[in-house]
Amino acid sequence: MSSIRARRQRPIEYSILYSATLCMLALGAVMVYSASSAESLLNGSQDPSFYLRRYVVFGLAGLFVLHVASRYGLELVERVTPPLLLAGFLLTAAVMVPGVGVTVNGATRWLGAGPLQFQPSELLKLALVLYAVRLLAARPDSVLRLVDLVRPLLLVVGAACTLLMAQPDMGTSLVICFAIGALLIAADTPLRHLGTMGGSLAGLALILTAIEPYRMARLTAFLDPFADAENTGFQTVQALTAIGSGGLLGVGLGESVQKIFYLPEAHTDMILAIIGEELGLLGILAVAVLYGMIGYAGLRAAKAAVDRYSKLLAAGITSLILCQATLNFFAVLGMAPLTGVPLPFISYGATNLVVLLAGMGLLLGVAGGGRVRREQARPRLRAIEGGGRAEGRDRGGRDGGARGAGAGRRGGARG
Repeated sequence: MSSIRARRQRPIEYSILYSATLCMLALGAVMVYSASSAESLLNGSQDPSFYLRRYVVFGLAGLFVLHVASRYGLELVERVTPPLLLAGFLLTAAVMVPGVGVTVNGATRWLGAGPLQFQPSELLKLALVLYAVRLLAARPDSVLRLVDLVRPLLLVVGAACTLLMAQPDMGTSLVICFAIGALLIAADTPLRHLGTMGGSLAGLALILTAIEPYRMARLTAFLDPFADAENTGFQTVQALTAIGSGGLLGVGLGESVQKIFYLPEAHTDMILAIIGEELGLLGILAVAVLYGMIGYAGLRAAKAAVDRYSKLLAAGITSLILCQATLNFFAVLGMAPLTGVPLPFISYGATNLVVLLAGMGLLLGVAGGGRVRREQARPRLRAIEGGGRAEGRDRGGRDGGARGAGAGRRGGARG
């Protein structure tokens, strides 16, 4: 009976986050099969469900991690963040050791052999967000001076991005920078500091693009993909062709033409284009609505959290998911250069799927009110609370009702 009552006490944010995640996993399984089955069969594997089976296996493993993290993660995450960050750095560096890392399509980003491969940059990405949350929660005044941000936080983020750029993996580097930037906004960092960091990052990105021919080719292809539609602009042109062919309602599930040897990485980075072709504009809008639900519920969970760490954790995980999704949307729709970033929870990618589901578990833990109260007065962050009088508003009875009950005892309403 107690478990039933705990489930009934879960706030609406928890239900929205969990429902949106399950919907995206279901859509991902359908679209991974649709996008990969024909090519898998034509390539001679004789197994059209190869990628579907792997997606389901890793999706179930990720859901297990999600439930464990939502129930127990908030009690452990601060303590495990330093070793997790160290492991992320060491494993990402190990990728660059000759004979250890696995190279695919000119990029060396994986460890392992055969079908069991692991991408350490995904672990590093989550670990950096957790590290930033831990630091900003423990040192709230560090956002007031730029030098205090640079020394403990930005140097670590810069070292991680340097390591990732050597693989090369500019997409993950951009996701990290955008997510950390959003987290700094949530931590009430002054606008002048954000402007300085943003301008420096933009200048550095332009320099790195200019010194690498393949990055410059991607940039020029983004500006005018049809100018070299058979080479540098090929993937973008094929993605736009797929989306244009789908129209409003799509050509029908499983009826895509572009996925059969026309559109590279159809079941991974470019799966949104197949959704657009088969399910049309409405399918793309449905995916956008699901991410919107995560953004809405994640930020509401941050606003209602009882301590600074929980607030920043919810904001950081939400930003990580949405920044990656936004970058993928823009790249597939031809509004940004291609970066090789998968669509969260939907694209095929074992490591990305499991790691983001673990992050979602931590977000569900905050949304479920599972963090133990550690401060007498509920801290207030202007960027999250949403205005001067936000603190005094009644948030639908959550502070005095189920949310208060869940937050006041260890282990309550987290499952």
